[in-house]
Amino acid sequence: MKSVMLPSALSKLLPAALHASCVGALVRKGEALFLTGQKPHWMYFVVQGEVTLERAGLQGEPVIIQRTRQGFVSEASLKVSRYHCDAVAIIDTQIIKVPALALAEAMDVDPAFAARWIGMLNTEVRRLRLHLERLSMKSVQDRLVHLIQTEGQDGHYAVPSGLKTLAAELGVTHEALYRTIASLQKSGRLAKPNGILILNSTLL
Repeated sequence: MKSVMLPSALSKLLPAALHASCVGALVRKGEALFLTGQKPHWMYFVVQGEVTLERAGLQGEPVIIQRTRQGFVSEASLKVSRYHCDAVAIIDTQIIKVPALALAEAMDVDPAFAARWIGMLNTEVRRLRLHLERLSMKSVQDRLVHLIQTEGQDGHYAVPSGLKTLAAELGVTHEALYRTIASLQKSGRLAKPNGILILNSTLL
């Protein structure tokens, strides 16, 4: 692995002294960045691709608690002794690894960086609150519509990793999600061209 040119968002976030310590890597589909119980040595920034944080549900099924297409994975794990979930690449994913110890030390001595990091965490907290709000909804349709409305753009939501991954994020079976999408399509409330879910808000 070689040091890489950082994307603009990461370059602006990190102190300049850390830039040379960052290294790039390619994580293949299905590979884990880390597993539950492992000690954090790196913080992982997704440049392109998709990584999910997963825990086992009551029946042993994977439950997605975070999905990252760009940005840090498990950013709240910076100062924990062990990971509490698994991080898995859903598709081939380009990442940048930042040494966790150096990052934590920089936060202790660089107030401006600490403020930037806290701002990033606040954004993630708002996203997670929406996720929890969605999971509290009883119907699959309500969860799906909420996702499109809060995380999509003008009623359009791209599904790059497939409906099975989307079902896990919604906390439902993929069969239930398929039935819901089919029902919404039949009623004209949803279209699904080229892997994009498009709501017809006038009929909801």
